[in-house]
Amino acid sequence: MTTDTSSSTYVARALALDCAALSDALDRAGVAGQCYKIVPCDRKFRMAGHAYTVLYRPADFGDEGHVGDFIDDVEPGSVIVIDNRGRDDVGTWGNILTEMAHHRKMAGTVIDGINRDVALCSELNYPIFSRGNWMRTGKGRIQLVAVQVPVQIGGVTVHPGDLLRGDADGVVVIPRAMQAQVLAYAEEITEKENAIRDGIRQGMRMDEARKQYQYHRLQSPSYSSEPSA
Repeated sequence: MTTDTSSSTYVARALALDCAALSDALDRAGVAGQCYKIVPCDRKFRMAGHAYTVLYRPADFGDEGHVGDFIDDVEPGSVIVIDNRGRDDVGTWGNILTEMAHHRKMAGTVIDGINRDVALCSELNYPIFSRGNWMRTGKGRIQLVAVQVPVQIGGVTVHPGDLLRGDADGVVVIPRAMQAQVLAYAEEITEKENAIRDGIRQGMRMDEARKQYQYHRLQSPSYSSEPSA
């Protein structure tokens, strides 16, 4: 994937939005893009970028099970997206990969599975989102099958180049072809919710403020931005 001005603009817009607003926008767009049970290793982690996908499967008996040998080919600014079938008994990522990814200016790593060496990612502020952490290595236990293919993360299919956003709430995936639409929806939702907060601060009843800005329908596919009658 080649970085261009529009890609950078989409990333910047995503970083200005939280995952909750993007989740509502995905609902309005009819897209299931919320990665279930994928959480940050450190709640301060924030990231956005386009997906570089990695597929692992159990290593065959006697296979060396190479892990992480793709890292030199990943474009800076990418989110490395690793599918290990949600396994929690073997890691896919550790401190060497964290240091390398941080050095090469990756946006972050998302794993359907677990990682280890969490102290370093916190120290470097390198965002990792996964199902948890444990120290058992994947060397000799899992095998790199393919890169830049569709993968599954928390029940969501991620294609190379899809836009990912992660924060304290978890990770959402925006299909590349729908970036403009979903981001625009999320920006509108954020604007309306901020207006509700402002109205409440100025003395409005919450139910009145919510009704005025159609709060209960903001995430609905049938939502219209026209004022309610």
